[in-house]
Amino acid sequence: MSTKRAERVAVEIQRLVSQILRDEIHDPRVQGINLTDTQVTGDLSQATLYYSLLSDLASDAQKAQKGIEKSSGLIRRELSKRMTMYKVPELIFKKDESVAYGNKIDEMLKNLNL
Repeated sequence: MSTKRAERVAVEIQRLVSQILRDEIHDPRVQGINLTDTQVTGDLSQATLYYSLLSDLASDAQKAQKGIEKSSGLIRRELSKRMTMYKVPELIFKKDESVAYGNKIDEMLKNLNL
């Protein structure tokens, strides 16, 4: 299994899942989700999708995680209809903490320059 193929599959999964979230999922808990990255295992059995939220509230993050976990079966079923793969990877959704971490670092740097 080439890593190029895994990269191409990851990009395609991220594109399609973004479309599915936007067009097919009507759960208000997942409306503010933006996919930031997708990583696929070498054997294409699992895809980890990282997402960010516009809100920084912990309660919104919990609601979004519950909403996306509840919708994951529908997302995977829609993905199987749109992809030409023998078996669609298992989808794992994780909140992307890198945006919050970057904001924290920026804030610390601003405070140093005072």
